[in-house]
Amino acid sequence: MQDVSLLWTLGPGELLMIVVVAIFIFGPKRLPEIGKALGEGLSSFRDASKGDKSKELPPSQPD
Repeated sequence: MQDVSLLWTLGPGELLMIVVVAIFIFGPKRLPEIGKALGEGLSSFRDASKGDKSKELPPSQPD
């Protein structure tokens, strides 16, 4: 039986292929926007799971 951790390891070739496919799908102009949104989402998720209230956004104002 194969070790499960070996199944999910990514080498440089696999990472390069993922980046190339992402550029083809989203385009080079939208990729930084998607990365920024993903990073902010992960950051807020980590802060929420830790209970850190200092980085919470203020309530939005109705337009």
